[in-house]
Amino acid sequence: MRVTILGSGVIGVATAYYLSLAGHEVTVIDRQPGPALETSFGNAGELSYGYASPWAGPGIPIKAIKWLLMEDGPLVIRPMLDPRMWVWGLGLLANCTSRAYSINKSRMVRIAEYSRDKMIDLRAATAIAYEGREQGTLQLFRYQSQLDHICGDVEVLKQYGVPFEVLDPAGCIAAEPGLAAAKVPFVGALRLPNDDTGDCQKFTEALATLAAANGVIFRYNTAILGLEAEGDRITAIITDKGSETADIIVGALGSYMPGLVKSLGIRLPVYPIKGYSLTVPITNDAVAPVSTVMDETYKVATTRFDDRIRIGGTAEIAGWDTTLRPHRRGPLERSLRDLFPEAGDLSRATFWCGLRPMTPDGTPVIGPTRYRNFYLNTGHGTLGWTMAAGSGQVMADIISGKSPDIDVSDLGLSRY
Repeated sequence: MRVTILGSGVIGVATAYYLSLAGHEVTVIDRQPGPALETSFGNAGELSYGYASPWAGPGIPIKAIKWLLMEDGPLVIRPMLDPRMWVWGLGLLANCTSRAYSINKSRMVRIAEYSRDKMIDLRAATAIAYEGREQGTLQLFRYQSQLDHICGDVEVLKQYGVPFEVLDPAGCIAAEPGLAAAKVPFVGALRLPNDDTGDCQKFTEALATLAAANGVIFRYNTAILGLEAEGDRITAIITDKGSETADIIVGALGSYMPGLVKSLGIRLPVYPIKGYSLTVPITNDAVAPVSTVMDETYKVATTRFDDRIRIGGTAEIAGWDTTLRPHRRGPLERSLRDLFPEAGDLSRATFWCGLRPMTPDGTPVIGPTRYRNFYLNTGHGTLGWTMAAGSGQVMADIISGKSPDIDVSDLGLSRY
């Protein structure tokens, strides 16, 4: 079949790659001049399979108030007269129960762990290079109260057979020797040894090259303006270069999907959450991180690339505003100075922001719509790269008429 993918971020490219392996004729359309130039460009660099968790959970409303009151806290809300913001926010609050958290985390870990398996297969089959490391994630707790509240996460990890370790401070330093030079105390960590790291942009570019070798056509510098429907089918993709048709269309435009499908009568509860990152050259390898350390207090991830450190974090709820606000460097710089103070040269850091497509329950939207030739693969939030390979394979299976290897019945738009 002729399949057109809307979007060339990591989700769109992964979907195209797996569809090409399944024998379909695939075209990818994107307004940018190349792949991974928006949300996938400067993400935190984590493949956080075991760490996959929804934002919404018990205690989050109280935590959110504390974060908003913190100087340089991890959460920023810029209130707007945008009903989509408030509806999304109310949906998130409705998921802040123990029952909802357990359901949503189970869904997220399911697709994340499957994605891990597909990434292992992909590396073995292609030797794809992206400055990758396979040395786990350390979720670092500065306070005992944080460590005391990991029971729910641990139960889900046990349920899905995800390896983990609970470490004391000495164990943290054994896993991440650079923490011996930390300027702040910490009480322990949850270590997820099967998590990986790397540069998402490099990965997406390399995967696009592999997909192109399989026959995928990439049409860049092409803005997608709308979709036309007749009955239960999408009949045309309207771009600034003209109108196109396809047997199957997959929407992978991240935060921009809701606006595109609104005229089709599709209510897609995805809202953009802006995140920031710094990329810092390493100046002292001996005290730099070896993998990813998640600073739980400030929700900042510090990740090691070959000769760079990527520090990512902050959740700014401000609609589709992509303004790069200089003062948001503060929490990122502070986390690096606190934990790895001599590792990199912040004076030579590059600063970036991007919009992460979040659903109220944290789970992505993967599956069909009311139009029988139109599918969605979006809403992965901060875990787009983590879930990309699994999401791409699931979408390829669905379109090919195959039963996916995992249960996807609760991943689609119908759950809303």
